Amino acid sequence: MLIKEYRICMPLTVEEYRVGQLYTICKHSHEVSDKGEGVEVVRNETHIDPVHGPGQLTEKRVHLSSKLPTWARAVVPRIFYITEKAWNYYPYTITEYTCSFLPKFSIHIETKYEDNCGSSENIFGTEKSNCDQEVDFLDIAFDDIPERHYSSSEDPRCFSSVKTGRGPLKEGWRESSKPVMCSYKLVAVQFEVWGLQTRVEQFVHKVIRDVLLVGHRQAFAWVDEWYDMTLEDVRKFESQMHIATNQKVGHLET
Repeated sequence: MLIKEYRICMPLTVEEYRVGQLYTICKHSHEVSDKGEGVEVVRNETHIDPVHGPGQLTEKRVHLSSKLPTWARAVVPRIFYITEKAWNYYPYTITEYTCSFLPKFSIHIETKYEDNCGSSENIFGTEKSNCDQEVDFLDIAFDDIPERHYSSSEDPRCFSSVKTGRGPLKEGWRESSKPVMCSYKLVAVQFEVWGLQTRVEQFVHKVIRDVLLVGHRQAFAWVDEWYDMTLEDVRKFESQMHIATNQKVGHLET
């Protein structure tokens, strides 16, 4: 198992990001989905946890068959998907990814959100033996992302928000921006296959890092679309987009 902590700062407050996160996830899922491919929402319901209190449980299936290389498609079932389960007790969330075809593979992500620039140490209270684990600070403005994901309209170095007056982001923005908040993510990747474990776990972390960068860049670049929404507004938007995305993927129950 390979565990890393990621810290991603945003020029937002924690309460603002609560709406922005939900909006961005829904919009992005809809954009990347197509017939037979993409994100299918299986359930989205309230959930009460004895420790964390009331929250939201969401289960999704990420259909990936055509995204696999040719050799993999020859051995993987035609209907191939990864299951995502997320428990949202904002400002604390848990997300798990599993795949029935690869029972020895899993991803576990704990997230905490705070109004600071990533200065909280050992926020997850990890055991002493894990205190030396890698902490990776992600910069949404100046860290490189894969070229295929780049869009000038989503570049924080170019984007300026009409509604908030925030942006473009300059060097040192994390220390100078007000407001600023941080997503702290403790990510554990496990792939227990001898001879492949280290290579696969490192590769998955690289993919996760890219996904986190792209997603947080979009949340800021789309801020004028969601900034005036209330939590109730974005929940309605979420329900509408779940139906529209399931129709797009082709997994809507009738």
